[in-house]
Amino acid sequence: MFAWETALTTRDTNRIVRPTEWGFDWLPGFAGEADIAQELTRSTSENLERMIAVSDAITQRSEEFYGYQTPTDFRLEEHFPLLYPTNVRPETLAEDAELKRQAAVGDLERAPFLRFTSPVRTRYPENDVVNARWYPAPEHKDPRRPKQAMIILPQWNADAFSHNALCTLFNRFGVSALRLSKPYHDVRRPQELERSDYAVSSNIGRTMAACRQAVVDIRSCLDWLESQGYEQFGVLGTSLGSCYAFIAAAHDPRLRVCAFNHASTSFGDVVWTGQSTRHVLAAFKQAGLTHEDVRHVFAGVSPSAYMERFAAHPKRALVVHATYDLTFLREFSLEVLASFKQFGVDYVSKVLPCGHYTTGETPYKYIDGWYLGSFVYQAFKQLREQQATSREQDAAIKAL
Repeated sequence: MFAWETALTTRDTNRIVRPTEWGFDWLPGFAGEADIAQELTRSTSENLERMIAVSDAITQRSEEFYGYQTPTDFRLEEHFPLLYPTNVRPETLAEDAELKRQAAVGDLERAPFLRFTSPVRTRYPENDVVNARWYPAPEHKDPRRPKQAMIILPQWNADAFSHNALCTLFNRFGVSALRLSKPYHDVRRPQELERSDYAVSSNIGRTMAACRQAVVDIRSCLDWLESQGYEQFGVLGTSLGSCYAFIAAAHDPRLRVCAFNHASTSFGDVVWTGQSTRHVLAAFKQAGLTHEDVRHVFAGVSPSAYMERFAAHPKRALVVHATYDLTFLREFSLEVLASFKQFGVDYVSKVLPCGHYTTGETPYKYIDGWYLGSFVYQAFKQLREQQATSREQDAAIKAL
């Protein structure tokens, strides 16, 4: 299994080792003007000390960091669903070319996408237009049934079709779904990139800003769903998506159903030990950073910093982890479960007998889909029953 996992993580040849940058300029309001102006003249140890202080400030002022103003330009648009691949394997490029050909001749059906301007702005205009493919569930025959919706965040470097099958599955349960393009992914990816490198890179500030933008985009999607009459909400994230989903749920009590498909407590631990981030690790090592340094600078975007906040509001959570995971090491997933138990989170744990990348292979992808689908079905059913019971109790009290 380890050999299979390693083969899958090394088949892409377009990962780039970029020099380490501190990226204070990506964190205005948390990094000071002196940090931004003196980054290139300070020593590594001085910049490290300052970035750790910035990360600590993000943790302490997380309501501000992950806060936002609701967008005012929500709109549904019809677009051709294209692939936006992040690898250059011949079979992937052929699939991409065929979809573009079908779109050009009118053989491809358009799909609805929610679009709006992200409350967090970057220097890349294409990244700042949020994109979420919309999968509305059919209207239920019972008008009293609460409208329910999931927000879906696939893995790092996912193409635009990843996790779409889960959305159609949730529709069969009567649950609508927004499949969110994370910052720097698919249609939001700057033209200068082949991969979604700017979401996680050796530019520390930009990586944290990408997490901030993702969390704010999730919360903005909730605002739109509420405006459409939805009442009960969940979020599903895979790998990097699970980090974004967790932090969003920790800061937004509307998210009552939370499915984490591969999970870890520390962002820095995954960067340092994971196979997917070898090119990022290489840059950090060249700069002289240690594992502890990387853990500290990314504390502000780590689930471990917000565990108590996550547990403060009622929610149902699923954690899926893989026994032979070389990207989110098993020990880190077990730390998540231990923290959930410590803080009294209502959770379900499921284990896959494979690794991180092999989760997408047969038969493991079907096992994973069963875990995710059955959990979402049961969790939303439980929410509906709780609401019905509450209404009955309210009616009984009024009748007295």
